[in-house]
Amino acid sequence: MTEPAPLQQVERTYVVFRGRKLSYFSGCDYFRLASHPAVLQAVKDGVSKYGLNVAASRLTTGNHELYRRLERKLAAFFHAEAALLVSTGYVTNLAVCQALAGQFTHALIDEKAHICLQDAAQFLGCPVLRFHHRDVADALRQAKHCGKRARIILLTDGMYSGQGVASPLAEYLRILPKSAVLLVDDAHGAGVLGRLGQGTPEFAGVQRQRIIQTLTLSKAFGVYGGAILCSRMIRGEIMARSRVFVGSTPLPLPLANAALTALGLYARQSDLHKRLDQNAARVKSALRAAGVVFPEGPGPIIQILPPEKKTAGRLRRALLAARIYPPLIHYPGSPPNGSFRFMISSEHTRQQLDALTEVLVRVLGITASPR
Repeated sequence: MTEPAPLQQVERTYVVFRGRKLSYFSGCDYFRLASHPAVLQAVKDGVSKYGLNVAASRLTTGNHELYRRLERKLAAFFHAEAALLVSTGYVTNLAVCQALAGQFTHALIDEKAHICLQDAAQFLGCPVLRFHHRDVADALRQAKHCGKRARIILLTDGMYSGQGVASPLAEYLRILPKSAVLLVDDAHGAGVLGRLGQGTPEFAGVQRQRIIQTLTLSKAFGVYGGAILCSRMIRGEIMARSRVFVGSTPLPLPLANAALTALGLYARQSDLHKRLDQNAARVKSALRAAGVVFPEGPGPIIQILPPEKKTAGRLRRALLAARIYPPLIHYPGSPPNGSFRFMISSEHTRQQLDALTEVLVRVLGITASPR
């Protein structure tokens, strides 16, 4: 795999790429909180007040009031019984599955689940059965294969980052035994989906009793670190039984301080979520009207699959000519010709959105662009 060229993000919605300033429709900083002045100031204040690193596990001498405060704020925001911070979003699911090892007879996992869920499933100590992507009928078939007395955990993304589509959580809960649990990696849904931004469970209209929701603070909230939203009992089990939690140093205190600020900004500025939805709808509706094909989902993600390398090259050149960074992704498991993944943010200007739409319609559309 070829290492991507380095980028320098500037002015919140641009990058410097090979000496040129280009509009940036990549990354997952949906509200551009990573560059918000108040969040950056919180990092500086955190360094000055707390130092950089506790340099110890939370179960030894590395616990701190900031972690507890952030966990309480996260639990309150997401209406969860409890929250637990871990060092990164990737290890949230590892920590959960290490703690729950031996409690299930079978695990079901979406075939396109994020690799962190695939890694985590190995810690459960039970057979892991794959089902077709977002296919409720196939999940039911696999569940029946497990037997009537099976204790099942189902692992799935909340919103899939490649296509912006959401998992059918309500349908999974309906077809699975009442004892079944869902582990939902909501890295891209948290802060983005749902009326209050509480993520895929809120969007799906389901209760939390049978759901463990994991998330990263590096996307909608623009900072760093991972969080697990669960019951108090499961939180205690993770602290007692997860090696990745017990043996790791927690996130740096300045970042915890920044996450508190970012969460507060998000909660107070209801227009952030509204602007994100409006911006995504503006681009999507224009593309649909012009016949551009992309997966339909609730998220601010637009995936374009070029049918051939020639089309991919033509689109890349057109984007660069319009001073837009071309987000052609060659990720493990990507289609042979790669995929263009455009992430719309709340902070993109109307001019940026319309410039992107014009290029996509001109290269890929089958009807005239409605202007």
